[in-house]
Amino acid sequence: MILVAKKEKVRFMAEGGIMIALATILSMFKIYEAPFGGSVTAGSMIPIILIGIRWGTLPGLLVGVVYGLLQAVLEPYIVHPIQFLLDYPIAFGLLGLSGFYKNIKSIKIGSKTLEYVGVILGIFIAILGRFISHVLAGVVFFSENAGDINSWLYSLGYNGSYLALELIISVIIIILLWKPIKTYNKEIR
Repeated sequence: MILVAKKEKVRFMAEGGIMIALATILSMFKIYEAPFGGSVTAGSMIPIILIGIRWGTLPGLLVGVVYGLLQAVLEPYIVHPIQFLLDYPIAFGLLGLSGFYKNIKSIKIGSKTLEYVGVILGIFIAILGRFISHVLAGVVFFSENAGDINSWLYSLGYNGSYLALELIISVIIIILLWKPIKTYNKEIR
């Protein structure tokens, strides 16, 4: 299975490495940090989401997994091997689902409005994937934090509280940057 064309592998690896580094730096600027993990950052998911949008789903998944492993090393909160998988490589890997934008884009969209809808949908799918992975980890491994609250409701609320804000930040910033990103993509292809 080929992730990217052979002639573009070096460019993909360079861009992926740069975006992982940028995402890591942005993750250090926390606007809000939840008590048991998770935080609202200065757009740390945006570089990984952009890789998915630019290169497609599989390359986005790969870069997301690498970023998730790096996050596990830099800011570990690990109680079980399955929780580690759900909260790090799987959750951040799913940010690569933003690559669905490429599938949406292949449907010849004539309107710029529909193009932005496709971008927003790609971002939403990516962050939804991360959200689902964190919710599952929360229900299985952190239900004791819920107290008398249903563990599903607790995990949905806990993870939704910071990921909803991350979604809003990501959509706003990517939409503001979309025109230059699109121009850049045309210039190098």
